[in-house]
Amino acid sequence: MNDFEEYAAYVRGRKSSFKTNWHKEALKEIGTFEQKFPDRKPKILLHACCVVCACWPMDFLSDAFDVTLIYNNPNIWPKEEWEHRLSELKRYIHERWNDSIPLIVTEYTGEDYMKYLSERKDDPEGWKRCFGCYEKRMDEAFAYADAHGFDYFTTVMTFSRQKDSQKLNEIGLKLGEKYSRTKYFTSDFKKADGQVKSNAICDAYDLYKQNYCGCVYSFRDENS
Repeated sequence: MNDFEEYAAYVRGRKSSFKTNWHKEALKEIGTFEQKFPDRKPKILLHACCVVCACWPMDFLSDAFDVTLIYNNPNIWPKEEWEHRLSELKRYIHERWNDSIPLIVTEYTGEDYMKYLSERKDDPEGWKRCFGCYEKRMDEAFAYADAHGFDYFTTVMTFSRQKDSQKLNEIGLKLGEKYSRTKYFTSDFKKADGQVKSNAICDAYDLYKQNYCGCVYSFRDENS
């Protein structure tokens, strides 16, 4: 099977009705917390790529978890865009949460990261270049969570309508096999009117809404 045939098969598979409802699985896991964590909220490290994707997941998770964010996104091009998204995330944490949610910011290594992505520069958006990007950033953040004693790790990327939550959870569960301390928390943040709730938050706080995922290739595809 060549790349075109493989991609076509993947797209057909995305339309299949035989999918796990990861939002329901998340609610089931939260339902175990009273027994697992009777005296405290579990700690979760939430990978955030931008405030649009992060604002509703932060609200959703904060009732059940002690939330910390990690901004690990060297894929974002150019650096000015990386800085702008980070600034908006910080503003929202300040204005909505009174700086009560910690934010970890990793180093921006955009030039090296673009070399990594360039190996599959001709892939369509949402294909193997993106899968590798998801996995690399999630793995780095997951490693931080495990090393620093978090109970769970997850990513806000399942919020995006352009991203495959089935694939993201598959990646997260696979990565979870590497780590002994931290468990992957499955999610599909766009479910249960997540998009509507995010839009309301973005409007209320006048949050910046970017028009491309992040890398130079997603910018190219969106603006060509």
